[in-house]
Amino acid sequence: MATSTQPSASAIPAYKTVFLQSCLSANILTFGTYTLKSGRKSPYFFNAGSFHTAPLLSAISTAYAHTIISFLTSHPSIPKPDVIFGPAYKGVPLACSTLLELHRLDPQNWSSVSYSFNRKEVKDHGEGGGLVGASLKGKNVLVIDDVITAGTAMRETINLVAKEGGQIIGFVVALDRVEKMPGPREKEEGIDDGEPRMSAMGQIKGEFGLPTASIVTLDDLIALLRVKGDEGDIQRLEEYRRRYRATD
Repeated sequence: MATSTQPSASAIPAYKTVFLQSCLSANILTFGTYTLKSGRKSPYFFNAGSFHTAPLLSAISTAYAHTIISFLTSHPSIPKPDVIFGPAYKGVPLACSTLLELHRLDPQNWSSVSYSFNRKEVKDHGEGGGLVGASLKGKNVLVIDDVITAGTAMRETINLVAKEGGQIIGFVVALDRVEKMPGPREKEEGIDDGEPRMSAMGQIKGEFGLPTASIVTLDDLIALLRVKGDEGDIQRLEEYRRRYRATD
């Protein structure tokens, strides 16, 4: 008999479960029909901009911190970051609050780490420049962001960090949708050509050799919903996963 490779709710670490439950109870993760930037119709939507209360910001920063610690532990060849970088705008509070939580969990290892984020418009007065926080020059930089669909923002961040003289050691996102990159006709015509493709995170990893991690994936969400979710939502998510599952 074939063995399922999908996670069960009991196999999901506690911090992931708490994070997903916070997302669901606060309607940060919602279900319906949503048009993504790629033109693809999605049965769910994740809005990291809704983590705007202290308990919710604590929930996501705690989940990021545990994910980062696990990520670094499982990749011992990766150096500890000098800077946690959050791309503007949604990455700004995520970088700051996550660094605070990392320091709370392990002050000895994280007291010397800084945060940094970019300005959308370069400042031409005062201290000037395009960054707020630590300089990236000569630093190992860990990037955290909310969710990656097409990879455009990741490429912009890679170019920005390189321009500032930093070295990216990895990307950590809140949600990995584990879905393939959109085809050429999806944006304009909404037509999926059915061709297999890698995910945006998989493509970045292959193209730039950068390791990636996420707090949760679509697989984790479905596993949790099987315990306490709506059957209709579960069926729509499973159909979406079957249709758009990435090859990586």
